This record gives sequence, structure tokens and C-alpha cells, in this order.
Amino acid sequence: MSGVMVASAVVSAVGVGASIYEGNKSSANQQAALRAQNTAQDKAEANSLSTSRKSAVAENEANQKTPDVASILARAQQMGNKGQSSTMLTGPGGVTSGMSLGKSTLLGS
Repeated sequence: MSGVMVASAVVSAVGVGASIYEGNKSSANQQAALRAQNTAQDKAEANSLSTSRKSAVAENEANQKTPDVASILARAQQMGNKGQSSTMLTGPGGVTSGMSLGKSTLLGS
């Protein structure tokens, strides 16, 4: 009878060992799958951000406002006809005393 008990104990120990090995193998597989899933999720998020940025840039380019150069030049020409002192910045009156920098000469005295 003791031979049967020993054989039963050996079979039981082998079964427990196999279960532990399979459990460790399964845990390692789960960890690898989790890492792969996290990597895929990070890539998907990066692609999503890249796509949204590209979309925003394209939308901004499509809606970009351009200056009306023709009207700016026409207005400058009209102002130039009013006198030499006229510029787009000063107007027809030229530089007035209210626009001075507070110095009477170029040397600052």
C-alpha cells in the first residue's frame, strides 16, 4: 500500500508543478499582451493627435485672411497726392509736435 501512496504523491507533485509552470507561463503571456496593448494604444493616441493637428493646420490655411493690397496701395496713392509729408503712418498733416520723440535734434539734446 505504501507504494500506491508514494505513486499518488509523485503524481500529485507533478500535477502541482505543471500547474505552477502553466500559471507562470500564462502570467508572462498576459504581461506581454498588456505591454503590446499599451504600445498600440499609445500609437493610436499619437496618430490621433497628429491627425487633429494636421486638420487644424489645414483648416487655418483654408480660412486664412489675406490683406486687400489693392485698396492699401490706392489709399497710399491718394494720401501721396495730398502732399509730400503724407505717409500711411502720419497722414496728410505729416509729423506734428504731438508725435515728436521729445528731443529737439538727432543728437538728443
